[in-house]
Amino acid sequence: MKKVGDSRSPESTLGDHLARLRTASGLSLRQVEEATNKEVSNAYLSQLENDKITKPSPNILHALASVYKTSYEDLMARADTSRQASMREGVGRQKSLLLLLAISVKKRRTR
Repeated sequence: MKKVGDSRSPESTLGDHLARLRTASGLSLRQVEEATNKEVSNAYLSQLENDKITKPSPNILHALASVYKTSYEDLMARADTSRQASMREGVGRQKSLLLLLAISVKKRRTR
């Protein structure tokens, strides 16, 4: 049996993917909350889908995988990809700040 939403799109976030899975399943946020026995609240799921929360716990992903009839491993991999992207963004910001600091120090020395 083919599982829903197993195809990957590299530019898709975990939140985008979860929203597509929910829509494809024909479920509302509240229906997912009920289907997970309130393990995943509708408010939390909304924040996941809107990328306000990017690092859900494995038990949350497991509950959603069961409801959406999709691969838990796929959701975990997507969550890991989101974590890696967040870390890369953080490193990029740090490099930018260091570059600005180095330029500032150099300007002060040349005065």
